[in-house]
Amino acid sequence: MTEQGWSYVGPPATRPWGAAEQVPRSWVQAPPPAVPPAPVRAGRPVTPPGAPPFDVRRPYAWLMRTRDWAWWRPLLGLLMFGVLYAVASVLVVLAVLLTGLVPVADLLELTDPGVLLLTNLSLIVAIPIVWAAWAVAHGLGRGWSSSVTGKLRWRLLVPLTWRAVATLGVGVVVTIGISLLEPGTTVTGPVPGYVWLLVVVLLTTPLQSAAEEYVFRGYLSQLVAAWFRTERTGAVVAAVLTAALFSAAHAPPDVLTFLDRFVFGLAASWVTRLTGGLEAAIVLHAVNNVAVFVLSGAVGGGVSTQSPPAGVFLLVVLLDTVAMGAYVALVGAARRTLAPELLSPAVDLRRAPVAWAPTWVPAPPLPAPVPADGGPEPDARWSRQGGA
Repeated sequence: MTEQGWSYVGPPATRPWGAAEQVPRSWVQAPPPAVPPAPVRAGRPVTPPGAPPFDVRRPYAWLMRTRDWAWWRPLLGLLMFGVLYAVASVLVVLAVLLTGLVPVADLLELTDPGVLLLTNLSLIVAIPIVWAAWAVAHGLGRGWSSSVTGKLRWRLLVPLTWRAVATLGVGVVVTIGISLLEPGTTVTGPVPGYVWLLVVVLLTTPLQSAAEEYVFRGYLSQLVAAWFRTERTGAVVAAVLTAALFSAAHAPPDVLTFLDRFVFGLAASWVTRLTGGLEAAIVLHAVNNVAVFVLSGAVGGGVSTQSPPAGVFLLVVLLDTVAMGAYVALVGAARRTLAPELLSPAVDLRRAPVAWAPTWVPAPPLPAPVPADGGPEPDARWSRQGGA
Protein backbone atom coordinates (compact mmCIF):
# COMPACT_ATOMS: atom_id res chain seq x y z
CA MET A 1 0.00 0.00 0.00
CA THR A 2 1.34 3.44 -0.88
CA GLU A 3 1.32 6.51 1.26
CA GLN A 4 -1.79 7.79 -0.54
CA GLY A 5 -3.77 4.68 0.36
CA TRP A 6 -3.45 2.82 -2.96
CA SER A 7 -2.25 -0.81 -3.22
CA TYR A 8 -0.37 -2.36 -6.14
CA VAL A 9 -2.20 -5.44 -7.48
CA GLY A 10 0.14 -6.60 -10.24
CA PRO A 11 1.25 -5.83 -13.83
CA PRO A 12 -1.30 -5.11 -16.54
CA ALA A 13 -2.70 -7.97 -18.56
CA THR A 14 -1.13 -8.52 -21.95
CA ARG A 15 -3.20 -8.69 -25.19
CA PRO A 16 -2.83 -11.39 -27.85
CA TRP A 17 -0.36 -10.73 -30.63
CA GLY A 18 -1.88 -8.65 -33.42
CA ALA A 19 -4.95 -7.60 -31.44
CA ALA A 20 -5.95 -3.93 -31.69
CA GLU A 21 -5.01 -1.75 -28.81
CA GLN A 22 -7.98 -1.03 -26.63
CA VAL A 23 -8.51 2.59 -25.71
CA PRO A 24 -9.70 3.19 -22.17
CA ARG A 25 -13.34 4.10 -22.04
CA SER A 26 -12.63 7.36 -20.31
CA TRP A 27 -10.58 8.58 -23.30
CA VAL A 28 -13.55 8.51 -25.79
CA GLN A 29 -15.68 11.64 -26.13
CA ALA A 30 -19.17 11.97 -27.59
CA PRO A 31 -19.36 14.13 -30.77
CA PRO A 32 -20.39 17.72 -30.10
CA PRO A 33 -23.99 18.62 -31.01
CA ALA A 34 -24.63 20.51 -34.24
CA VAL A 35 -24.82 24.27 -33.93
CA PRO A 36 -28.42 25.39 -34.58
CA PRO A 37 -28.87 27.84 -37.44
CA ALA A 38 -29.01 31.45 -36.39
CA PRO A 39 -32.30 33.30 -36.97
CA VAL A 40 -32.29 35.75 -39.84
CA ARG A 41 -33.63 39.26 -40.04
CA ALA A 42 -37.24 39.29 -41.22
CA GLY A 43 -37.59 40.83 -44.68
CA ARG A 44 -39.84 41.08 -47.75
CA PRO A 45 -39.94 37.79 -49.68
CA VAL A 46 -38.81 37.72 -53.28
CA THR A 47 -41.41 36.56 -55.81
CA PRO A 48 -40.13 33.47 -57.67
CA PRO A 49 -40.26 33.59 -61.48
CA GLY A 50 -43.73 32.73 -62.73
CA ALA A 51 -45.39 33.08 -59.32
CA PRO A 52 -48.24 35.57 -58.82
CA PRO A 53 -47.19 38.78 -57.03
CA PHE A 54 -49.81 38.39 -54.29
CA ASP A 55 -49.70 36.71 -50.88
CA VAL A 56 -53.51 36.73 -50.73
CA ARG A 57 -56.07 36.69 -53.53
CA ARG A 58 -57.02 40.17 -54.71
CA PRO A 59 -60.06 41.61 -56.54
CA TYR A 60 -59.45 43.73 -59.62
CA ALA A 61 -59.63 47.07 -57.82
CA TRP A 62 -56.78 46.05 -55.52
CA LEU A 63 -54.37 44.46 -58.00
CA MET A 64 -51.79 47.15 -57.23
CA ARG A 65 -51.69 45.82 -53.65
CA THR A 66 -48.94 43.29 -54.32
CA ARG A 67 -46.37 42.07 -51.81
CA ASP A 68 -44.11 44.87 -53.13
CA TRP A 69 -46.76 47.56 -52.62
CA ALA A 70 -45.58 51.03 -51.62
CA TRP A 71 -47.59 54.24 -51.42
CA TRP A 72 -45.29 56.04 -53.87
CA ARG A 73 -45.69 53.56 -56.72
CA PRO A 74 -49.07 54.91 -57.94
CA LEU A 75 -47.70 58.46 -57.83
CA LEU A 76 -44.73 57.44 -59.95
CA GLY A 77 -47.01 55.62 -62.39
CA LEU A 78 -49.40 58.55 -62.65
CA LEU A 79 -46.57 60.98 -63.32
CA MET A 80 -45.07 58.65 -65.90
CA PHE A 81 -48.41 58.14 -67.64
CA GLY A 82 -49.17 61.86 -67.77
CA VAL A 83 -45.82 62.82 -69.27
CA LEU A 84 -45.64 59.99 -71.80
CA TYR A 85 -49.24 60.35 -72.95
CA ALA A 86 -48.91 64.11 -73.43
CA VAL A 87 -45.84 63.60 -75.60
CA ALA A 88 -47.24 60.65 -77.56
CA SER A 89 -50.62 62.22 -78.32
CA VAL A 90 -49.03 65.46 -79.53
CA LEU A 91 -46.70 63.51 -81.80
CA VAL A 92 -49.61 61.54 -83.27
CA VAL A 93 -51.65 64.67 -83.94
CA LEU A 94 -48.71 66.46 -85.55
CA ALA A 95 -47.86 63.45 -87.69
CA VAL A 96 -51.41 63.19 -89.04
CA LEU A 97 -51.82 66.93 -89.60
CA LEU A 98 -48.53 67.12 -91.50
CA THR A 99 -49.88 64.64 -94.02
CA GLY A 100 -52.60 67.13 -94.97
CA LEU A 101 -55.31 64.48 -94.84
CA VAL A 102 -57.18 66.28 -92.07
CA PRO A 103 -57.98 70.00 -92.46
CA VAL A 104 -57.48 71.88 -89.22
CA ALA A 105 -60.87 73.57 -89.64
CA ASP A 106 -62.68 70.20 -89.54
CA LEU A 107 -61.15 68.79 -86.34
CA LEU A 108 -64.49 68.84 -84.50
CA GLU A 109 -66.39 66.92 -87.20
CA LEU A 110 -66.06 63.35 -85.90
CA THR A 111 -68.08 61.86 -88.77
CA ASP A 112 -65.20 62.82 -91.06
CA PRO A 113 -63.07 59.66 -91.53
CA GLY A 114 -59.78 61.54 -91.21
CA VAL A 115 -60.81 63.40 -88.06
CA LEU A 116 -62.11 60.23 -86.44
CA LEU A 117 -58.91 58.37 -87.35
CA LEU A 118 -56.81 61.14 -85.81
CA THR A 119 -58.92 61.18 -82.66
CA ASN A 120 -58.83 57.42 -82.25
CA LEU A 121 -55.08 57.13 -82.80
CA SER A 122 -54.39 59.86 -80.25
CA LEU A 123 -56.32 57.81 -77.70
CA ILE A 124 -55.09 54.35 -78.66
CA VAL A 125 -51.50 55.27 -77.75
CA ALA A 126 -52.64 55.29 -74.11
CA ILE A 127 -52.75 51.47 -74.03
CA PRO A 128 -48.99 50.80 -74.30
CA ILE A 129 -48.34 53.73 -71.96
CA VAL A 130 -50.56 52.15 -69.29
CA TRP A 131 -48.64 48.90 -69.75
CA ALA A 132 -45.35 50.75 -69.41
CA ALA A 133 -46.54 52.37 -66.17
CA TRP A 134 -47.37 48.96 -64.74
CA ALA A 135 -43.96 47.62 -65.67
CA VAL A 136 -41.84 50.56 -64.50
CA ALA A 137 -43.73 51.93 -61.50
CA HIS A 138 -45.11 48.65 -60.16
CA GLY A 139 -42.73 46.03 -61.53
CA LEU A 140 -45.62 43.99 -62.92
CA GLY A 141 -46.65 42.56 -66.26
CA ARG A 142 -49.10 44.37 -68.50
CA GLY A 143 -51.76 41.68 -68.05
CA TRP A 144 -52.65 42.84 -64.54
CA SER A 145 -54.18 45.93 -66.11
CA SER A 146 -56.67 43.68 -67.94
CA SER A 147 -58.07 41.27 -65.34
CA VAL A 148 -57.42 39.32 -62.17
CA THR A 149 -55.97 36.48 -64.24
CA GLY A 150 -53.10 38.62 -65.49
CA LYS A 151 -54.37 38.63 -69.08
CA LEU A 152 -57.31 39.67 -71.25
CA ARG A 153 -59.96 36.92 -71.18
CA TRP A 154 -60.88 36.67 -74.84
CA ARG A 155 -63.49 33.96 -74.14
CA LEU A 156 -65.74 36.58 -72.52
CA LEU A 157 -65.84 39.04 -75.41
CA VAL A 158 -68.34 37.32 -77.71
CA PRO A 159 -71.01 36.48 -75.10
CA LEU A 160 -70.68 39.96 -73.62
CA THR A 161 -70.93 41.61 -77.04
CA TRP A 162 -74.37 40.27 -77.90
CA ARG A 163 -75.61 41.35 -74.47
CA ALA A 164 -74.32 44.87 -75.10
CA VAL A 165 -75.88 44.96 -78.58
CA ALA A 166 -79.23 43.81 -77.19
CA THR A 167 -79.27 46.58 -74.59
CA LEU A 168 -77.06 49.56 -75.30
CA GLY A 169 -77.06 49.05 -79.07
CA VAL A 170 -80.84 49.12 -79.12
CA GLY A 171 -80.76 52.14 -76.84
CA VAL A 172 -78.55 54.05 -79.29
CA VAL A 173 -80.91 53.24 -82.17
CA VAL A 174 -83.92 54.46 -80.18
CA THR A 175 -82.09 57.61 -79.10
CA ILE A 176 -81.11 58.53 -82.65
CA GLY A 177 -84.62 57.73 -83.84
CA ILE A 178 -86.07 60.13 -81.28
CA SER A 179 -83.62 62.84 -82.32
CA LEU A 180 -84.75 62.51 -85.92
CA LEU A 181 -88.33 63.20 -84.82
CA GLU A 182 -87.33 66.56 -83.40
CA PRO A 183 -88.88 69.42 -85.45
CA GLY A 184 -86.43 70.90 -87.90
CA THR A 185 -84.24 67.80 -88.08
CA THR A 186 -83.53 66.52 -91.58
CA VAL A 187 -81.82 63.41 -92.83
CA THR A 188 -79.18 64.30 -95.39
CA GLY A 189 -78.08 60.77 -96.11
CA PRO A 190 -74.64 59.22 -95.56
CA VAL A 191 -71.80 61.64 -94.91
CA PRO A 192 -69.11 62.02 -97.61
CA GLY A 193 -66.66 59.15 -97.42
CA TYR A 194 -69.06 56.98 -95.46
CA VAL A 195 -67.36 53.78 -96.59
CA TRP A 196 -64.04 55.05 -95.25
CA LEU A 197 -65.82 56.07 -92.08
CA LEU A 198 -67.04 52.50 -91.65
CA VAL A 199 -63.51 51.19 -92.15
CA VAL A 200 -62.11 53.58 -89.55
CA VAL A 201 -64.91 52.83 -87.09
CA LEU A 202 -64.66 49.05 -87.36
CA LEU A 203 -60.85 48.94 -87.22
CA THR A 204 -60.00 51.61 -84.67
CA THR A 205 -63.06 52.47 -82.57
CA PRO A 206 -62.93 49.22 -80.53
CA LEU A 207 -59.27 49.96 -79.74
CA GLN A 208 -60.11 53.57 -78.86
CA SER A 209 -62.83 52.33 -76.52
CA ALA A 210 -60.43 49.85 -74.94
CA ALA A 211 -57.87 52.61 -74.43
CA GLU A 212 -60.32 54.75 -72.48
CA GLU A 213 -61.24 51.78 -70.31
CA TYR A 214 -57.60 50.91 -69.63
CA VAL A 215 -57.14 54.49 -68.42
CA PHE A 216 -60.34 55.22 -66.45
CA ARG A 217 -61.71 51.86 -65.25
CA GLY A 218 -58.24 50.36 -65.30
CA TYR A 219 -55.19 52.28 -64.17
CA LEU A 220 -56.85 55.31 -62.56
CA SER A 221 -59.45 53.24 -60.71
CA GLN A 222 -56.86 50.77 -59.44
CA LEU A 223 -54.57 53.63 -58.46
CA VAL A 224 -57.27 55.32 -56.35
CA ALA A 225 -58.55 52.11 -54.75
CA ALA A 226 -55.06 50.96 -53.75
CA TRP A 227 -54.63 53.90 -51.36
CA PHE A 228 -57.62 52.86 -49.21
CA ARG A 229 -57.34 50.47 -46.29
CA THR A 230 -60.51 48.60 -47.30
CA GLU A 231 -61.01 47.38 -50.85
CA ARG A 232 -64.75 48.04 -50.98
CA THR A 233 -64.37 51.68 -49.95
CA GLY A 234 -61.57 52.18 -52.44
CA ALA A 235 -63.61 50.64 -55.26
CA VAL A 236 -66.62 52.90 -54.58
CA VAL A 237 -64.55 56.08 -54.35
CA ALA A 238 -62.61 55.11 -57.48
CA ALA A 239 -65.83 54.45 -59.43
CA VAL A 240 -67.33 57.84 -58.56
CA LEU A 241 -64.12 59.79 -59.10
CA THR A 242 -63.19 58.19 -62.43
CA ALA A 243 -66.78 58.52 -63.70
CA ALA A 244 -66.58 62.26 -63.05
CA LEU A 245 -63.16 62.49 -64.73
CA PHE A 246 -64.40 60.42 -67.67
CA SER A 247 -67.40 62.69 -68.19
CA ALA A 248 -65.32 65.86 -67.86
CA ALA A 249 -62.77 64.54 -70.37
CA HIS A 250 -65.52 64.45 -73.02
CA ALA A 251 -66.17 68.20 -72.57
CA PRO A 252 -69.95 67.99 -72.09
CA PRO A 253 -71.76 71.18 -73.11
CA ASP A 254 -74.40 70.96 -70.36
CA VAL A 255 -75.27 69.28 -67.08
CA LEU A 256 -77.48 66.57 -68.57
CA THR A 257 -74.78 65.51 -71.00
CA PHE A 258 -72.33 65.40 -68.09
CA LEU A 259 -74.75 63.18 -66.16
CA ASP A 260 -75.17 60.91 -69.19
CA ARG A 261 -71.41 60.33 -69.40
CA PHE A 262 -71.19 60.04 -65.62
CA VAL A 263 -73.78 57.25 -65.53
CA PHE A 264 -71.90 55.52 -68.34
CA GLY A 265 -68.73 55.60 -66.23
CA LEU A 266 -70.53 54.15 -63.22
CA ALA A 267 -71.99 51.34 -65.33
CA ALA A 268 -68.55 50.51 -66.73
CA SER A 269 -67.07 50.38 -63.22
CA TRP A 270 -69.94 48.19 -62.05
CA VAL A 271 -69.50 45.53 -64.73
CA THR A 272 -65.74 45.63 -64.16
CA ARG A 273 -66.33 44.70 -60.54
CA LEU A 274 -68.90 42.05 -61.48
CA THR A 275 -66.47 40.29 -63.81
CA GLY A 276 -63.03 40.94 -62.29
CA GLY A 277 -61.63 42.65 -65.37
CA LEU A 278 -62.07 45.19 -68.15
CA GLU A 279 -63.66 42.94 -70.77
CA ALA A 280 -67.28 43.85 -70.01
CA ALA A 281 -66.49 47.57 -69.83
CA ILE A 282 -64.55 47.45 -73.10
CA VAL A 283 -67.45 45.71 -74.84
CA LEU A 284 -69.94 48.23 -73.42
CA HIS A 285 -67.85 51.16 -74.62
CA ALA A 286 -67.07 49.67 -78.03
CA VAL A 287 -70.68 48.75 -78.86
CA ASN A 288 -71.87 52.21 -77.84
CA ASN A 289 -69.27 54.08 -79.90
CA VAL A 290 -69.52 51.86 -82.97
CA ALA A 291 -73.31 52.17 -83.01
CA VAL A 292 -73.20 55.95 -82.57
CA PHE A 293 -70.72 56.59 -85.38
CA VAL A 294 -72.19 54.08 -87.83
CA LEU A 295 -75.72 55.43 -87.41
CA SER A 296 -74.68 59.07 -87.22
CA GLY A 297 -72.69 58.75 -90.42
CA ALA A 298 -75.60 57.03 -92.11
CA VAL A 299 -78.15 59.78 -91.38
CA GLY A 300 -75.73 62.58 -92.19
CA GLY A 301 -75.82 65.86 -90.31
CA GLY A 302 -79.16 65.25 -88.69
CA VAL A 303 -77.77 64.10 -85.34
CA SER A 304 -74.85 65.15 -83.20
CA THR A 305 -72.38 62.62 -81.88
CA GLN A 306 -71.28 64.89 -79.06
CA SER A 307 -74.45 65.57 -77.08
CA PRO A 308 -78.14 64.65 -77.08
CA PRO A 309 -80.26 66.76 -79.45
CA ALA A 310 -81.95 69.90 -78.13
CA GLY A 311 -85.36 69.43 -76.56
CA VAL A 312 -84.96 65.76 -75.71
CA PHE A 313 -81.98 65.84 -73.34
CA LEU A 314 -83.73 64.36 -70.35
CA LEU A 315 -85.44 61.62 -72.35
CA VAL A 316 -82.16 60.61 -73.96
CA VAL A 317 -80.40 60.44 -70.59
CA LEU A 318 -83.20 58.31 -69.17
CA LEU A 319 -83.09 55.94 -72.15
CA ASP A 320 -79.32 55.62 -71.89
CA THR A 321 -79.59 54.92 -68.17
CA VAL A 322 -82.17 52.20 -68.73
CA ALA A 323 -80.07 50.61 -71.48
CA MET A 324 -76.91 50.65 -69.38
CA GLY A 325 -78.80 49.30 -66.37
CA ALA A 326 -80.12 46.45 -68.51
CA TYR A 327 -76.59 45.60 -69.63
CA VAL A 328 -75.35 45.57 -66.04
CA ALA A 329 -78.23 43.27 -65.09
CA LEU A 330 -77.46 40.87 -67.95
CA VAL A 331 -73.79 40.76 -67.04
CA GLY A 332 -74.63 40.06 -63.41
CA ALA A 333 -77.04 37.29 -64.40
CA ALA A 334 -74.48 35.75 -66.76
CA ARG A 335 -71.80 35.30 -64.11
CA ARG A 336 -73.06 31.80 -63.35
CA THR A 337 -72.67 30.64 -66.95
CA LEU A 338 -69.63 32.70 -67.95
CA ALA A 339 -67.86 32.00 -64.64
CA PRO A 340 -65.48 34.98 -64.76
CA GLU A 341 -62.62 34.86 -62.29
CA LEU A 342 -63.18 37.45 -59.55
CA LEU A 343 -59.97 37.06 -57.53
CA SER A 344 -56.34 36.84 -58.53
CA PRO A 345 -54.17 33.79 -57.89
CA ALA A 346 -51.86 34.02 -54.89
CA VAL A 347 -48.90 32.27 -53.27
CA ASP A 348 -48.31 33.14 -49.61
CA LEU A 349 -44.58 33.80 -49.21
CA ARG A 350 -44.84 35.68 -45.93
CA ARG A 351 -42.63 34.55 -43.02
CA ALA A 352 -43.24 35.01 -39.33
CA PRO A 353 -41.06 37.88 -38.10
CA VAL A 354 -38.17 36.91 -35.79
CA ALA A 355 -35.85 39.02 -33.72
CA TRP A 356 -32.52 39.85 -35.28
CA ALA A 357 -29.58 37.68 -34.32
CA PRO A 358 -25.99 37.55 -35.57
CA THR A 359 -25.31 35.14 -38.37
CA TRP A 360 -22.78 33.25 -36.14
CA VAL A 361 -23.35 31.89 -32.70
CA PRO A 362 -20.72 30.10 -30.57
CA ALA A 363 -21.07 26.38 -30.04
CA PRO A 364 -22.19 25.23 -26.60
CA PRO A 365 -19.53 23.72 -24.30
CA LEU A 366 -18.60 20.11 -24.97
CA PRO A 367 -20.20 17.54 -22.65
CA ALA A 368 -18.18 15.50 -20.21
CA PRO A 369 -16.47 12.39 -21.66
CA VAL A 370 -18.62 9.28 -21.68
CA PRO A 371 -17.56 5.67 -22.16
CA ALA A 372 -17.74 4.22 -25.64
CA ASP A 373 -19.72 1.02 -26.01
CA GLY A 374 -17.60 -2.11 -25.84
CA GLY A 375 -14.46 -0.47 -24.37
CA PRO A 376 -12.42 -2.07 -21.53
CA GLU A 377 -12.93 -1.21 -17.93
CA PRO A 378 -10.30 1.06 -16.30
CA ASP A 379 -7.03 -0.59 -15.31
CA ALA A 380 -7.74 -2.92 -12.42
CA ARG A 381 -4.25 -2.54 -10.94
CA TRP A 382 -5.29 0.61 -9.18
CA SER A 383 -8.12 0.50 -6.74
CA ARG A 384 -8.93 2.75 -3.83
CA GLN A 385 -8.46 1.09 -0.49
CA GLY A 386 -9.34 3.12 2.51
CA GLY A 387 -8.98 6.85 3.01
CA ALA A 388 -5.91 9.03 2.53
